[in-house]
Amino acid sequence: FLAKRERSPRPAPSSLGKILSLLLLLLKACTYVGCNPTIGDVVVDRYSIPILCPREVKSGDYVRYHYNVTFQDGKTFDSSYERGAASVGQTGQGRLIAGIDKGILGMCVNEKRKVTVPPHLAYGSLGAGDVVPPDSTLVFDLMLLDMWNKADLVVTETVSSPRDCKRSVKRTDFVRYHFNGTLLDGTPFDSSYNKGQTHDSLVGEGWLIKGMDEGILGMCVGETRNIIIPPFLAYGEKGSGKEIPSQATLVFNVLLADLHNPKDDITVENQVVPEACARKSVAGDYMRYHYNGTFLNGVTFDTSYQRNNTYNTYIGMGYVISGMDKGLQGVCIGERRRVTLPPHMAYGEQGAGKDIPGSAVLVFDIHVIDFHNPKDSVEVHVTHKPEVCNLTSDVDDLIHYHYNCSLLDGTRLFSSSDYDNLQDTVLGADKVIDGLDEGLRGMCVGERRTVIIPPHLGHGEKGATGVPGSAVLHFELELMDLQKGVPEGYLFVWVEDAPLELFQAMDINQNGEVPIEEFGEFIMLQVAEGKGRMKPGVDPEEIIADMFRNQDRNKDGVIVAEELKLKVEEDKERMHEEL
Repeated sequence: FLAKRERSPRPAPSSLGKILSLLLLLLKACTYVGCNPTIGDVVVDRYSIPILCPREVKSGDYVRYHYNVTFQDGKTFDSSYERGAASVGQTGQGRLIAGIDKGILGMCVNEKRKVTVPPHLAYGSLGAGDVVPPDSTLVFDLMLLDMWNKADLVVTETVSSPRDCKRSVKRTDFVRYHFNGTLLDGTPFDSSYNKGQTHDSLVGEGWLIKGMDEGILGMCVGETRNIIIPPFLAYGEKGSGKEIPSQATLVFNVLLADLHNPKDDITVENQVVPEACARKSVAGDYMRYHYNGTFLNGVTFDTSYQRNNTYNTYIGMGYVISGMDKGLQGVCIGERRRVTLPPHMAYGEQGAGKDIPGSAVLVFDIHVIDFHNPKDSVEVHVTHKPEVCNLTSDVDDLIHYHYNCSLLDGTRLFSSSDYDNLQDTVLGADKVIDGLDEGLRGMCVGERRTVIIPPHLGHGEKGATGVPGSAVLHFELELMDLQKGVPEGYLFVWVEDAPLELFQAMDINQNGEVPIEEFGEFIMLQVAEGKGRMKPGVDPEEIIADMFRNQDRNKDGVIVAEELKLKVEEDKERMHEEL
């Protein structure tokens, strides 16, 4: 009934002049907002005006509105509410009855007004079938829901923006954003927050409505923007489902959460590289590192620091996501760096569990604690060597030494200064970790050196009390004392050739028998003269007693010539018997 049925008779020229004069007086007296004008015999009662009115209906605008229309006696004969669909039309083009064409001008969205239309600006003397009698004055109760013009553009307003914006949205980028969507009158139709997940889409590839494709351009991660999209750049005449009616202007409040391009590679920044970097990591190395993992908006999704454990892995071998595999190569021990991974080099469209959504860009702040290669050997660096060095440590030697042990990041683990006595060990006796045993060999008394021990020659993957698993160890060593040792299984060895007549030399009183006292006196004499050497680190009396028992074969308390045999000869006899 709001569409024009038949043109009403035009007023006489004199009447038209009076109307124009009256309209000019009204415009001088008030604006559309804040007064109730009478427009060409159309009486307007603006009984509900919104506080904010950024725009008023002008001739040529399209409008979407609800209405109830009654006769002057209050009888309703038509209502858009009852039909469940708002009316849509264009003003100033003769497509609405003349009274509404005039009476709707100057309206604001969400404004309510009553427009009283005389017969000559409604259906005139002809009426409208059996519904509207001739010469009827009509009263329209209007509520404006929407307005737009074909000349409208997408309107954007930045609500908040991050301090630092290194990159903004461009066409072909992939974005993840949260949004609240409302109609122009404030009616909500959708929200990503209610769904608990972002809206994810390519930009400029037709995945989004045209207005959103345009309105999101130039946004930074963390920016909040209001985007107003006219219907012809949104869902147009068809609308979308039950929530978005035909010809609806859409208002989006958008928060950009993430941004990348499918062609992106990893980026490395904020590098802090130690001055000393003897080696950089390569594929195949095993690395221990700490990390903080965040999204582009700064929200943390994981951190190794909270677990108080490094993340340990081989790099360049597919044990971690491809972007991290790449970002961990070429680093120095102790280096810090930020590595940003696009989704296709992280967890892709599927994401990972509840913490990492699909298509998320990941940012890792990394601190490399150490790395090694399974083929690494012990590294020895001599820091001080005495001028005189007649003896060097070797397998079976008893040594006393000072040490400080730390991780490669400087974390102190152990020190001999924590104890009252020097540390001692017999080299090759499996008393210390293999790498330390190796690092202590070939040292002079007074020599100082640093020794780097890879975990497979240290405490391995499991670690030890106070030592993390797979840790590379750094030792500072100083050899304080050295006692040359004897081979495994020996208690005494000859430094020089043994006497040809060993028993006669041992039988000091030449009575044909050697008791333990005489045996011990002989052995101690050989050691004192440097002709023989006892096993270091063992009480000499225990060694002599043990050696005597081995030679006193009949256990009568004395050794005779027939009983005396060198261990070398015994070993030869035993081997012969076994063969």
